[in-house]
Amino acid sequence: MDARRNVTALLGPTNTGKTHHAVERMLAHPSGMIGLPLRLLAREVYDRVVASAGQMSVALVTGEEKQIPPSPRYWVCTVEAMPNDIPVSFMAIDEIQLAADTERGHVFTDRLLHARGLNETLLLGAATIQPMLEKLLKGVNYVSRPRFSKLTFAGQKKITRLPKRTAIVGFSAGMVYSVAELIRRQKGGAAVVLGALSPRTRNAQVALYQSGDVDHIVATDAIGMGLNMDVDHVAFAATRKFDGFQFRNLTAAEMGQIAGRAGRYMNDGTFGLTADAVSMDAETIEQLENHRFEPLRVLQWRNRNLNFTSVDRLLGSLNALPGREGLTRIRPGADVETLSLVARDPGIIDRATGKDNVELLWETCQLPDYRNITGGEHANLVGAIFRYVADTGRIDTQWFARQLAYCDNTNGDIDTLSNRIAHVRTWTFVANRLDWLDDPGHWQELTRAMEDRLSDALHERLTQRFIDRRTSVLMKRLREREELMSSVDQEGAVLVEGEYAGRIEGLRFIAEPASGEHSKVLIAAALQTVAETLVGRAQSLVAAPDPDLSVDAAGNIIWKSHAVGRLTGSENLLKPRVETLADEQLSGPDRDAVQLRLSKFVSRHIAGLLAPLVSLGEAEELTGIARGVAFQIIEALGVLPRDRVASEVKSLDQDERALLRKHGVRFGAFHIFVPTILKPAPTSLRLLLWALHDADKRGLDASGLPEFMPQQGLTSVPFDRSTPRGFYQVVGFRVCGERAVRVDMLERLGDMIRTRVFWRAQREGEERPDGSVDGGGFTVVPDMMSLVGCSGDEFSSILKSLGFSAQKRKAPEKPQPEQTPVDVSAEQPADAPSETAPAETAPETAVADASGQVEPTETPAEAPARGEPSDTAAAAPVPDPVAAATETDASETGATANPEPAEPEMIDVWWPKDTGPFRQHRQQPANRPKGARGNTGKPDRSRYKKGSDPKKSSGPRKPPHRKEKPIDPNSPFAVLGQLKQGLTKK
Repeated sequence: MDARRNVTALLGPTNTGKTHHAVERMLAHPSGMIGLPLRLLAREVYDRVVASAGQMSVALVTGEEKQIPPSPRYWVCTVEAMPNDIPVSFMAIDEIQLAADTERGHVFTDRLLHARGLNETLLLGAATIQPMLEKLLKGVNYVSRPRFSKLTFAGQKKITRLPKRTAIVGFSAGMVYSVAELIRRQKGGAAVVLGALSPRTRNAQVALYQSGDVDHIVATDAIGMGLNMDVDHVAFAATRKFDGFQFRNLTAAEMGQIAGRAGRYMNDGTFGLTADAVSMDAETIEQLENHRFEPLRVLQWRNRNLNFTSVDRLLGSLNALPGREGLTRIRPGADVETLSLVARDPGIIDRATGKDNVELLWETCQLPDYRNITGGEHANLVGAIFRYVADTGRIDTQWFARQLAYCDNTNGDIDTLSNRIAHVRTWTFVANRLDWLDDPGHWQELTRAMEDRLSDALHERLTQRFIDRRTSVLMKRLREREELMSSVDQEGAVLVEGEYAGRIEGLRFIAEPASGEHSKVLIAAALQTVAETLVGRAQSLVAAPDPDLSVDAAGNIIWKSHAVGRLTGSENLLKPRVETLADEQLSGPDRDAVQLRLSKFVSRHIAGLLAPLVSLGEAEELTGIARGVAFQIIEALGVLPRDRVASEVKSLDQDERALLRKHGVRFGAFHIFVPTILKPAPTSLRLLLWALHDADKRGLDASGLPEFMPQQGLTSVPFDRSTPRGFYQVVGFRVCGERAVRVDMLERLGDMIRTRVFWRAQREGEERPDGSVDGGGFTVVPDMMSLVGCSGDEFSSILKSLGFSAQKRKAPEKPQPEQTPVDVSAEQPADAPSETAPAETAPETAVADASGQVEPTETPAEAPARGEPSDTAAAAPVPDPVAAATETDASETGATANPEPAEPEMIDVWWPKDTGPFRQHRQQPANRPKGARGNTGKPDRSRYKKGSDPKKSSGPRKPPHRKEKPIDPNSPFAVLGQLKQGLTKK
């Protein structure tokens, strides 16, 4: 049969059913092949043919995908991937007007000139190509199909006023993104279709639009190539595009191809302008409405008879000119430019010898540059693949796996994922060359799965960025039904018609309704379910045990990770007010029950952590001054400086002190405090209560105070001047100079100092503790510094802040070592005094406590020491035979050495306030003037009994007899003193 006589050209505008007719004709033949302009469209047609003929009868062949069963009857291909050596009964080429395209046109020209079916060939396209077909092909049958629906110009509209089911067309990714963002804010979202998207991503985006989840789709001109969607209106956001070489205006035929997407099948469509698009002239509008465009005058062509004897001859044959009128040689494409670049590599030229290798090089250069990288980088990739295949017949498996591994990452934004998909598409193309890789089937599956993962991730990013799912789904549900179903899941999310509307946190509903006019309907539908859920939660809270509740640093009462109540300050520090945090949907008895439950929890929580303070406030046995001291301890939250209540404490008798100790109060040298509430948990609670009390006056934010808390385990920290006034006292520290020191450590330091200030041996052989100085006072020793975690000037500042003063004193001479015995008996008189005579015993004196008050020396039973004396004893003198020998030699020779005396070493000796050299001497009363009655000008001694005149007294005056007080059973120091007294008597 004459091939010219079975060629039919089915021409017409969009929406004329040309592709559908071609598929039906192919299925009527025993075998057939159809070439389509897009991989996406090829996949769509493949699915239709499989549904009719079965999967084992249909092959899918694209540049990046090959699904070929053992004996296929029908072949669905992209135009570039159509096999040339498979005879079929039916052949169809779609969108043949693309033969005029400056990038792909030569492929379509080649197919319409040479691709033929044995029995029927069908050429599908726009009527603009008919003059060229008449010139190039003889005996073609022309069939014209009218458009099923009418297309009308609708003018220019703002994006926010575009009707539903609108496709907005832009010509760059930036324009598409900006329009989609605006529609998301105003309309709830839009689907996005770009030429750079993978088919899987484009299908997923189109599905969002087709399903009604969104009413708008924003796309590039890729939408004009056979994507069948239910579009009522097409709006051009621009009428200029960059064609790879320059910016130019769209032709009327290009605009007609895009506008023709509006109005599918029998539904009329409209087109118009939006955004910054320049207005159309009347002639263009008339052309688009009537589908009459300028006919094509020339088609793109490239020589198909290539010379593979050498690279140079191959390049020459590619640059050959067409010999027929109406054809023009296409500009060098990416494959020709890549061949020219790799031909400069001597290593490539050395391998490209012989017809087979030159042909292999050309096949490698036809690898598509999906990545849109520079020509040099793409040429390097092509060169690497050619070297592997030319040298070993296969691409190195490990190298190929590494290239794929770079792309296997689903993290990143839209542009990053699009770039990775482009890379994967390149490797997918390579994997589909059956003779380039070992086990190509494995790599095809791997690259396809990787592209699917990346495509799904890209679809998710596009949806997150450009679609407000809540708004779009709600609008769809409202169109379909009147009543909206709502529910609450286990995490507290409130769903209306399966769409997220907000969340319940604790006993409150946090509404996050969809924006727009339907938000009120969404909230109303959610509140009914919310009210029922809040009642159930309130009942669960009332029945919850105390361990399920907690109080955070900001004063919130937490239940199941959410705040259900809040503490506020009151006049009573230990009884803050409790406020229930619940929506108005929870009211009546349920709300009152929650309030009562929270109040009981707070009372028990405070009573458990601050039990000593609570018991002090409730102790009825405390009266008078003791009750006043207890009140001040409570007001100070358990840490009260002693100097504030010095007079009151001095007035307390032993019974009153015992009652306070019974409630955990300790009387220290510097503080009256409760040691058990200095632990971390009680301290955090005390800090919160302090911040809440008169919070308005202090202007404190309770939630920010824990960051100033000293780290657990530290005995002192640098003084932070940014802390609120009174903060350190509440947390159990005292500001001493440049340091803040824990109060219990200060008291231990005071105890240690007290035993050393005027130390005196209590029994024979008792050694002087380390730091005690002969003559009174003390020196700083490591044990003292270790208590407060600092030394040097910082420790000195602590002592000064406590009222201690330092005296410079000559350091005691170190004991001279014993000299080696030398026979000097002849020179030393027998009655010479011994050099090791015992030192004079220090006179008895008063002992000062750490607060500076001088008290008479007491027995251990009366005032037991609370410090721990050092175990270090005085070092025994050690003889120095060298020094002794030197002295002897000097004596024998009669030499006299007169070394200059060294400056004495000075030490700091510390004294409590008003003690030792810092005692403030009281002025003695002056003698009465003579002349007064009975006044001789001498001191009055009449108060002395006969024989008791101090001047006539022959011995030390006996202290007055003191009545022994009963032992306080609650004082550990009194019990310890009684025990030591008993041991001494034994």
